[in-house]
Amino acid sequence: MSQAPIELKGSSFTLSVVHLHHPEPETVRKALQDKVDQAPAFLKNAPVVLNVSTLDGDVNWQQMQQAIASTGLHIVGISGCKDDRLKRLIGRAGLPLLSEGKQQKKQEAAPIEEVKTVPAPSEATKTRLISTPVRSGQQIYAKNSDLIVTSSVSAGAELIADGNIHIYGTMRGRALAGASGDRQCQIFCSSLSAELVSIAGEYWIMDQIPADFFGKASRLCLQDGVLTIQKLY
Repeated sequence: MSQAPIELKGSSFTLSVVHLHHPEPETVRKALQDKVDQAPAFLKNAPVVLNVSTLDGDVNWQQMQQAIASTGLHIVGISGCKDDRLKRLIGRAGLPLLSEGKQQKKQEAAPIEEVKTVPAPSEATKTRLISTPVRSGQQIYAKNSDLIVTSSVSAGAELIADGNIHIYGTMRGRALAGASGDRQCQIFCSSLSAELVSIAGEYWIMDQIPADFFGKASRLCLQDGVLTIQKLY
């Protein structure tokens, strides 16, 4: 019997969720552009979900959509829409309205606009050391340096470094090494259970991490441009 031309299957993906808290498109564009400039290897051309729960129908949706697209982000869906007029505007734009069940809310990535950002190190700093647990919704960016976390990283938390990333506790969040494009960077985890790992824009979501390495001490790097994983010890 010949194989069917298509097959529909359920799957899950880790997406960044942008929570819009301002109705002015230009203000939103500038805030998003700052985020993209901080981590271009990860956010440039990234798919995102927009949460519009705090907006109403008075927003100029066409201008808002254009402002977000101008930063290079790709809108794949809208969540949290309660205003009927705004729903109609979004529908006319051809964007899907996403419903959020309880399980989906637990799996959503930390909102870009609401993360707690640890101040970036100075240019002379070679390593950023974090000795406290990194909580869900917290983002740490180690600019021009390596990042070492000696405690655990919760699901929904995000580590970004222009250099290498070392996690000595359990890693359940997202780790993005080589954020400025350095493809020689690596990620070292004592216990890898991450939602997403990325080196210079090459990434795996949780489902792509080989089962033999999940929850184990692991080292990730790029070989011939391909993300690879090895046992740490």
